[in-house]
Order: sequence, then C-alpha cells, then structure tokens
Amino acid sequence: MGLDWMPRDNRIKDHNLHTDMYWGKDEDAPCVVFEKRPLKDPKGNVVDGLYVAWIRLNNPRQYNSYTTEMVKGTIAGFQNASTDRSVVAAIFTGTGPYAFCTGGNTKEYSEYYSMRPDEYGQYMELFNGMVDAILQCKKPVICRVNGMRVAGGQEIGMACDLSIASDLAIFGQAGPRHGSAPDGGSSDFLPWYLGIEDAMWNCISCEMWSAYKMKAKTLISKVVPVLKVDGKWVRNPMVITDKYVEGGEIVYGEFKTGEAFKEAREFVKEHQPNADFELLDKEIDKIIWTFANLFPGCLIKSVDGIRQKKKFFWDVMKNANRHWLAANMSGEAFLGFGAFNTKKITGNGVIDFIKFRQNIAAGRTWNEAMFEEVLGKPRE
Repeated sequence: MGLDWMPRDNRIKDHNLHTDMYWGKDEDAPCVVFEKRPLKDPKGNVVDGLYVAWIRLNNPRQYNSYTTEMVKGTIAGFQNASTDRSVVAAIFTGTGPYAFCTGGNTKEYSEYYSMRPDEYGQYMELFNGMVDAILQCKKPVICRVNGMRVAGGQEIGMACDLSIASDLAIFGQAGPRHGSAPDGGSSDFLPWYLGIEDAMWNCISCEMWSAYKMKAKTLISKVVPVLKVDGKWVRNPMVITDKYVEGGEIVYGEFKTGEAFKEAREFVKEHQPNADFELLDKEIDKIIWTFANLFPGCLIKSVDGIRQKKKFFWDVMKNANRHWLAANMSGEAFLGFGAFNTKKITGNGVIDFIKFRQNIAAGRTWNEAMFEEVLGKPRE
C-alpha cells in the first residue's frame, strides 16, 4: 500500500527574511502581529513618546504554533523593538486563552520538511535566528504566558528575560515523543535553571508541568489566576495549590488525579473561553514601569549580563544541533511528525514505539516498509 496516503506539500519555501513584510493582523492568521502600545503610569495615564512593543504569535487554530513565515515575523519584531528608541520593553505573547505557543507547526514539519533535511537545515537557521533575536534584543523581554508553553514554545519562552503566566498554562517538552529533541534551547537553558536531574527529567520525559510547579521550581516569575466566576477569581482547580506533604512527598503544583481532576477539567473547559487576563497584564505593567524608571543603558547591560550565561551554551551548541535536527528529518522526525499530523486519519498521534524498537533490535533497514509497520493505518 505504501505511504501515498500521507499528505505532502511540494511548494518550495523562501527562507530569506524581509523585515516587516511578515507582520499581519488578526484576520491574517497564521502570522505575527507587531504592535506599539503607549507606556502608561501606575494610574493609567499615557506617557508621551514612550511605548511597549507587543510581539504576538497569531495562529490560534493551531495553538499558536509558528510557521516558517511566523519565525521570520518574530525575528523582525524583536529586531524592530531592539532598535526603536521609543520602546521601553518587549512583550512576547500569543493570541487567545489557550496557548502562548506549542512549538513549530507540525503540519508544515510533516508535509514539507520531513525527508527534506537540507530544507529543514535552512529553516533551523531561521529558528536559531529567532532565539538569537530574543537574546540579543536591546530591550528587556517579558514572556506573557497566556496558555500552553510547550515544545519549541517552551524554548523560545525560556529565552525571554522574565515570564508571567496564567495559572491555566502548562509547560513542557514534546521532542522525544514526537520525533525530535529539545535542542532549540531547553537542553542548553535547563541545566542553568534546575538541578541536573530535574533538568534531565524535564528535558526527556515529555511530562507537562503546571504553572505553579514552574514557579516553585523558579522557572517563571509569577503565576496569576485568569478564571473569574461570579465576580471572584478562581485558581486553577486542576492543580494542587496547598503547600502540604502527602506520604512524605511534596505535591504542591502537581495535577490532581482521578475524579477530582476530571471534575476540575470540566470546570476549566466551561470557563476558559472567557479567561480574563486583567491580573496578568497588571503584573506586566508593574514590571514595565520599573524598567521605565531605570537608566536604559545600565538596564540593558544588566540584562545582557544575565543573558550571557544562557547565550554561552546556546551559542556553543546551536549550530551542531541545527545539523542533527536537519539530518533527523529523514528518520525519527518523519515518523513522529507524520504520526502527529495524521492522527485524524489514523486515530493515533504517535507511532508504535515498541514495534519500532523491535525493528531496530532486529537490524531492520530504515525504509518505507519499516516505517509503514510502525505508523498507524488509515481508519476505514
């Protein structure tokens, strides 16, 4: 039967960057929206001539996953914020109540980049440029985590200087489950942020962490509720937010289990579409006002002094990782992204990992026949 049923995109992509031609408006999704919003004082008064740059990933139908064009738009946004004399700080966020960013666009990865390693290598040059643009921005960068920050979204989020999160946000990696590795920053940044075994587990397990657990691990700055029900703020009911010990193990920030989790999830599903980001934006405004009342040169030198520790390992590894990620597009990435992209066709978003390992153990050739065995089959 072969794999002819798998969708493929044969249009050649342009990997060159052309400044602001990749910005758009909400109705242009998928795109990046760049806005300059007036700086306001704590009383809400507009400060003449000073602004905050908002760089917004705008692909809500695909949980703000970034396409090639969106990567270009993000680079252009940070470059513009960096050189604009009137900009005090940059805010990096996503559209809607569900996701900041869930990483690279899996449809594009599967249908265009898989089995085209050189093309993906060019794409990774752009991705590396996106992380560089964040780390080199001459304005402080705040990640406004309005929802899921997963996979590449987690990596570009960690490249930011500070993160303020909705307490409905979840955080984590996805690479080893979907045919890649978290080499877009996570494997470089996490050992700086965490103990070595926490860094290892977060990197490889694909386990999702709550915003409260991220805060407890000092991976983000602040967590605020975004559900407002009957005029009252309600903290994420899916997560244990009491600081207590159960069976000798701290469970603060862990997700509830069983019926308690199911009930809480239904409550969140009902109310999340009307999430209110008032508290989130108030916290961001406080930080920006602090920035505005500092010497700009001394501020960015201080910021760069901290960033340099992240940049050191990122710069050491980014080119080698780019080459491996490109080569991997002809193997495990083809399978992983293909399985995820065709889950509506097959009913399964991952491959048969055990069969795949058995084939490797048997010394099977990596070819279409072997791949067909481990991918799901189209449903009747």
